[in-house]
Amino acid sequence: MLTVVVTGGSRGLGLGIACQLVTAGYRVVAIARRRSEAIDKAIRDQKPHHSAQLNFRACDLADIASIRGLIKHLRQEFGPIYGLVNNAGIGSSGILTMMPDTQIAQLVHLNALSPLILTKYVVRAMMTDGGGRIVNIASIVSFAGYSGLSVYSATKASIVGFTRSLAREIGSLAINVNAVAPGFIDTDMTHNLSGHKREQVVRRSALHRLVNVDDVANAVEFLLSDKAKNITGTVLTVDAGNTA
Repeated sequence: MLTVVVTGGSRGLGLGIACQLVTAGYRVVAIARRRSEAIDKAIRDQKPHHSAQLNFRACDLADIASIRGLIKHLRQEFGPIYGLVNNAGIGSSGILTMMPDTQIAQLVHLNALSPLILTKYVVRAMMTDGGGRIVNIASIVSFAGYSGLSVYSATKASIVGFTRSLAREIGSLAINVNAVAPGFIDTDMTHNLSGHKREQVVRRSALHRLVNVDDVANAVEFLLSDKAKNITGTVLTVDAGNTA
């Protein structure tokens, strides 16, 4: 059974991706700072004797020094790591000139530095085990401007550049590296938007609707599958035509 690690997997998009991959037949290890009611429920609801499994392991990826040990322990417990989905991150917004320096540093640290270090140690394991797949969760803000998201956009743009360059670095090692760039996702957060703002987002999209978690999870599943064996260094945009 192939093992895939999904960061930020205790809730929201990360949990949606994790559950979709379990349904697709992978053993999934969801990583997050702490457990959530949602991940506990998803684990309890697994079908008895199902060949795939959803597992949770706690780790604060902001603690860079702990990442090497995390990967070592995961390999000891679950065997070779076939896939890594770098989903964890924070989405703080704010005007650059007003954003505290500490908040800027936190965004860059968790959204850019942590996935780079984590990927470093996962790639080392994949080199030993004969290959694998890496999918980075970027965002349409990495190539489309949005007021109030300059710092967040910078971190996601770095992930796109990282994806393209790493794909060339390790392609000869049978490791594919791609990114998924979601648009505005239909979640509880968007439901809390005022009717006008939500309608504005929908109207801006070519398909006149929002993306849902399943749309993004399906894109991740595709990039991990054998159907995408000759796709690497690519950013797959899932935004209902918001940037068309």
